[in-house]
Amino acid sequence: MRAFVGVTDQKWYRFLAARPEVDEVNFWRPSGGGFQALIPGEPFFFKAHHPLNRVVGGGFFSGFTRLRISEAWELFGEANGVTSLDAMRASVGRYRKQPIALDEDPVIGCIFVRGTRFFPDESTVDPPPRFAPNVVQGKTYDLADRSVAGYFDLLIHRLIGTTVELDLSEPWHRPGPVYGDPRLVPQRLGQQSFKAVVLGAYERRCAITGNKVQPVLQAAHIRPLPNGGEHRIDNGLLLKSDVHILFDRGYLAVDPKYRLLVSPRLRSEFGNGDQFYAKAGQQIALPARRGDRPNVEFLEWHLDSVFKAA
Repeated sequence: MRAFVGVTDQKWYRFLAARPEVDEVNFWRPSGGGFQALIPGEPFFFKAHHPLNRVVGGGFFSGFTRLRISEAWELFGEANGVTSLDAMRASVGRYRKQPIALDEDPVIGCIFVRGTRFFPDESTVDPPPRFAPNVVQGKTYDLADRSVAGYFDLLIHRLIGTTVELDLSEPWHRPGPVYGDPRLVPQRLGQQSFKAVVLGAYERRCAITGNKVQPVLQAAHIRPLPNGGEHRIDNGLLLKSDVHILFDRGYLAVDPKYRLLVSPRLRSEFGNGDQFYAKAGQQIALPARRGDRPNVEFLEWHLDSVFKAA
């Protein structure tokens, strides 16, 4: 298992620390560069810039995607660490070589962290071992390394509020009461980060119709939360709002080979649905990364439990 210590400014963390009700945040970067240091569920800590130079809190990595500033504000609001969209544009602009033009909506990198907790001033911690003063964005640590295991064991205990001994050489999904904590489940995302990463994975297009009008696109759960589903990217489909309703009500489905299925009841009950029958049997649009594509187990659950086959 790994942990990442990301560098931030005091204004961002002070703003969020004053809002304890916000438990999922966007640790944004002014450039649109990628982030592959962690998998969802691994710990992510916040270290303030000099002169404070202390670890001030953390949470659990929930996902990464690239969003326009306006999209990040729409999805996360004050969880971006600012009071308004204008304030966010100004914050991003301070890190760019050129100011943001009035008609510009640049893409930023968005690292989502859930289960966040900020430490009281008297409980902040010195930087981890080998964290050089010139590190700009952050540093990854292997928690199986004995030279850092004790340090991160302390921090993780502070995040999850437990005194139970942790085995930092293993993934979070080991059985047992500590690993059953929902903050520590691999692949699970936060609610807002689920929406954001699904939007990015499907390149802002409905997986079934190809529609690109973003205000009507929704991150749909293949297996809904009330039925045991989770906020996981492989439990998601990006669908136009009306298509989402038809999928949830069983008039549409996707088979394990990612082909669209259309219930005959769409026509018999409503005398409509020609646009969907024309696409029946065709493969839906899929994310480029195989790991982001719909999980076959979830698709089969939807076919068995929701789809109106006859």
